[in-house]
Amino acid sequence: MNTENYHVGENFDEMFTEEGHCRAHYSEFLQQIKKKSSKKMSQLQFSANKTQVAMGMTFNVYHDNQGTEKILHLDIVPRIIPHEEWKHLEAGLKQRIKALNLFLDDIYNERKILKDKVVPEELILKSQDYLEPCIGLKPPKGIWCHITGTDLVRDKSGEYYILEDNLRCPSGVSYMLESREIIKRAYPELINKLGVMPVSDYPVKLLKMLQFLSDKENPVIGVLTPGIYNSAYFEHSYLALQMGVELVSGIDLIVKDKNVYMQTTKGLEQIDVLYRRIDDTFMDPEVFNPESMLGIPGLFEAYKAGNIAIANAPGTGVADDKAVYAYVPRIIEYYLNEKPILNNVPTYLCREEKDREYVLENIEELVIKETNAAGGYGMMIGPKATVEEHAKFRNLIKNNPNNYIAQPTLSLSTVPTLTDEGLEGRHVDLRPYILYGDDINVIPGALTRVALKKGSLVVNSSQGGGSKDTWVLYK
Repeated sequence: MNTENYHVGENFDEMFTEEGHCRAHYSEFLQQIKKKSSKKMSQLQFSANKTQVAMGMTFNVYHDNQGTEKILHLDIVPRIIPHEEWKHLEAGLKQRIKALNLFLDDIYNERKILKDKVVPEELILKSQDYLEPCIGLKPPKGIWCHITGTDLVRDKSGEYYILEDNLRCPSGVSYMLESREIIKRAYPELINKLGVMPVSDYPVKLLKMLQFLSDKENPVIGVLTPGIYNSAYFEHSYLALQMGVELVSGIDLIVKDKNVYMQTTKGLEQIDVLYRRIDDTFMDPEVFNPESMLGIPGLFEAYKAGNIAIANAPGTGVADDKAVYAYVPRIIEYYLNEKPILNNVPTYLCREEKDREYVLENIEELVIKETNAAGGYGMMIGPKATVEEHAKFRNLIKNNPNNYIAQPTLSLSTVPTLTDEGLEGRHVDLRPYILYGDDINVIPGALTRVALKKGSLVVNSSQGGGSKDTWVLYK
């Protein structure tokens, strides 16, 4: 495979320097692919695609006229992260999750941070994600955010920035696990030779964390799924199978005397821990959304009574609101008395007059995001948008400023990606997964999402993005 024509643009490239020299941690990989012909690389890619389909690694795209089942395209060129770089990320992520957990516990109980005016009271108490039924809650072992997927990007200098926090039901970890199994087949000897840290023990670590939440010696655990039509159903069933626990939906569960039971062929069996993959407000129609057909009536009362543990805890969504995100550096300093190890992307809050004026005047250069949207929806990338889109978002911001934030257009780093024209740089982000049980554990790998369209900055699978295997090196 010829890499001499590879073009390093103005962005930070993970594999090559500006001068075109291969970075040290990629040198062994480069030697390997130089020995393979373009045809051989294409065959490896074709094989990877076929394996994904055979494994059922599909997701649903709603509102797509061309059918719903799609594979998350896995590019066979991995992203490689050196050990020291990873240690820095690990420390920053542990710090951030610890602070966010303290923040959640505070805003649903003493509200010290609001009384001290570090975070605006109305921003939290008027948020649609601040769930009043959760006021006064003390989750098992004091943990609110058990499973987190935090999105990071790199700027032109190579510095990592936190793009957003996902504290509700972060998805994608099954793709990280299955992608590793597929890429191992493409480079069977190289993974051992380079010393790539394993990710295959994630289900074991996840199970251990869920067991920790219960005081029972052998707690019964279930993964609560909305069902087969959910976009991440593959992941729900995959994780339940890997952990050896039950995959349940609302129709399988019943609450009696504030205990939750699973209906089985042998009768009712009490369930002690639920890893829920449905949104907060759909969990219990008696407390949240009465229209919900997915939830379990009485679940919240059982939870409040301490008879079941739920991961993540209800109410965590308020902490990953994009407007709250802007305050996380202050949240870290407030609770931990430490400077953030990993910085936020500079963020303008349209709810604040000075920021709003700046955003309206400079909308062409900024990325505008709806605070409660996900999956790349409710977003406008200023430099790529039309004059009509600029005008539309100006009106949206003026009519509902609380609903929008803005950020500079980050360049996003690139990684060589296999295309019909050979290797070309494509923009990527990084989603490491963090488990919070008896300790905070950052899994030494991540889901690297890649924008497959040339020049695109949108990496979301629902918007046509793909993925890469992420290799974290032992040294």
